[in-house]
Amino acid sequence: MNRFAPLLCCTVLFALSGCAAPAMRYPSLLPRPVEAQPLAAPQVTVAAVPVPADSALDAQVAAIDASLAQTAGLFAAATDRAKAASANAKGAAIGSEAWLSAQSALAALESLRSESLGALTDLDRLAIDRGTAGQPDYTALSAARARAEAQLTAQQAAIDAIQAQTAGL
Repeated sequence: MNRFAPLLCCTVLFALSGCAAPAMRYPSLLPRPVEAQPLAAPQVTVAAVPVPADSALDAQVAAIDASLAQTAGLFAAATDRAKAASANAKGAAIGSEAWLSAQSALAALESLRSESLGALTDLDRLAIDRGTAGQPDYTALSAARARAEAQLTAQQAAIDAIQAQTAGL
């Protein structure tokens, strides 16, 4: 029994220590007043600042727009040739003269599409330069960029359609 007395004493003391109340006071878990405030940012209206005309930028945008229009015309003609070449290649073996003609016509379309992509890149560069200089968005530049993106999307759709037709040979 004497052997277990120190162990029993430690166990009793340990059990009684759990009954003791802490000397310090813990914070409440209830929401604080700051947590009840709304999280939405206040609505701020910003007046539109008129952008002065920039004749140099207008000239650059007009030149790129003219290039896009010319490329669109060339692409339309090349699309007709590619569709005809693809139709002629129906049933032809891969590597045949008709198949190679269809592939060449598709390559011409890709080349014209890359010219449109170059024009879009030029428009993007102009917009980036304006933004870097801290200048506001220029309406004519944004409109030209939107037209260039639409032209690129239409060109890619035409190329994909002809490639799908050619792939089914």
